[in-house]
Amino acid sequence: MNKLSLLKNGIIKENPVLILLLGTCPTLAVTTTAINGLGMGVSTMAVLICSNIVIAMLKNVIPDKVRIPCYIVVIAGFVTVVGFLLQAYAPAVNDALGLFIPLIVVNCIILGRAEMFASKNKVSDAAFDGIGMGLGFTLALFLMGSIREILGSGGWMNFNITADYIDPVAIFMLAPGAFFTFGCLVALINYLSKGKAIKKKEMGCEGCPSAVSCQLAGKGGCES
Repeated sequence: MNKLSLLKNGIIKENPVLILLLGTCPTLAVTTTAINGLGMGVSTMAVLICSNIVIAMLKNVIPDKVRIPCYIVVIAGFVTVVGFLLQAYAPAVNDALGLFIPLIVVNCIILGRAEMFASKNKVSDAAFDGIGMGLGFTLALFLMGSIREILGSGGWMNFNITADYIDPVAIFMLAPGAFFTFGCLVALINYLSKGKAIKKKEMGCEGCPSAVSCQLAGKGGCES
């Protein structure tokens, strides 16, 4: 599989946030500043790359019936390492991101790539898929954080941008501003691609890591 295509796929064609609309919870919650978005994106990318590599290496060893719990254990291990590194070397970012660092364990992007790609491809392809998806996630969060920070506080990355000229719009630092910014970015991409970017697929359980548990619970389908 072409490595450059895997990178471009995650960054542009199937950007997990702006195209596939995944990982919206951390996207909306932590992007109050550009540095927070960058920190969350890089942390998630590190976990995604490492977990993809390990899962691709163990795909023939992990029993099919317990693959999801095994994936979660692998992901949780790398999230713990990332959490300790942030506490040691970037305590300010760790404090700003708070609970969302441990919640990387249940990020649907990471578990979804483990189930749909890493467990079905060789190690090198899984690594490049993790890099591409991680970069796409990081760029989306950094872009959202930059927009909200400039409009909401008049600054960007500790630089004064517009605060002396235009009164900041404080709502962009709150939840409504996050939804508005996210909606505008998705609408812009949809407009520029003439409606082809946002993939309209029939919702179903095929390929969903939670499908088995949903069926056992008697729901007959996924709620999310």
